[in-house]
Amino acid sequence: MNKIAQPWPPVDTEPAVPHEKAPQPGSELGVHYAECFGCGDELDAGLHMRSTVGEELTVRSRFTVTSAHQGAPGLAHGGLLACAFDEALGSAVGNLLRKPAVTGKLETDFRRPVPVGSTLYITAKLDGVAGRKIYASADGRLDAEDGPIAVRARALFVIVGFEHFTEHGHPDALERFAAARRAEKKDWDINP
Repeated sequence: MNKIAQPWPPVDTEPAVPHEKAPQPGSELGVHYAECFGCGDELDAGLHMRSTVGEELTVRSRFTVTSAHQGAPGLAHGGLLACAFDEALGSAVGNLLRKPAVTGKLETDFRRPVPVGSTLYITAKLDGVAGRKIYASADGRLDAEDGPIAVRARALFVIVGFEHFTEHGHPDALERFAAARRAEKKDWDINP
């Protein structure tokens, strides 16, 4: 039985429009929070992802798979790969639109194994906006920007108010985040 793929985005959308303060193509994106499992530097087993703004509403991210990231011997854990895509897609939403948003849905399609020691090159793009909903998708290529596609993903993000983070986040983590932002002389903002 052949399955017909669901259209993406699944609803009518308007084009995503980058925020006036969005970083320009070629800009390297910094760590938005030192303790972030995706991009932060403070967790030894974290993903330590690095990202750069690309052309046409894209963000390019790199993730090198270490032995701390394996599921089956010598292969990346599927859930961890989904986490890498959540980080890459969220980075595109946060940096290009500069709106606080959370993941509402994430679908991943695993096409080939991702071995320990390999690097996944993820290109995330914004596909459209419908009210508070932001649709994005990404391809992850193995060991080169033009390598074979190993993983594909698409996600729905939902714009939330800052109170979402203050009401649901752990107070100690929020204070460390706010203190770091004050030290950097940046506004208290979830996005960079």
